[in-house]
Amino acid sequence: MRLMVMFDLPTDTSQQRKQYRQFRKKLLNEGFIMIQYSVYVRVCTTRSAAEFLEKRIKDYLPDQGVIQSLMLTEKQYSDMHFLLGDEIEGLCPYNWCKF
Repeated sequence: MRLMVMFDLPTDTSQQRKQYRQFRKKLLNEGFIMIQYSVYVRVCTTRSAAEFLEKRIKDYLPDQGVIQSLMLTEKQYSDMHFLLGDEIEGLCPYNWCKF
């Protein structure tokens, strides 16, 4: 099971930027890894563990912005495709990025 968190937070004021940094740091401290800008994912052992983690995230939401979560099975997550244009050197160091 994976829990994916996607967010779009305002960064116009210094307070908003601070809340953005704090939210991102808390996600990282919870064990999330960034797979794209503002898209983070974490492995959870069970659905109930993912639901528990989702509730923990609700405790430190910023004042403004949009935050979405998505629970995925390992099968669903493994069906993710990487659609790339021309290869950018150093962007994807793994062999599975080359089609």
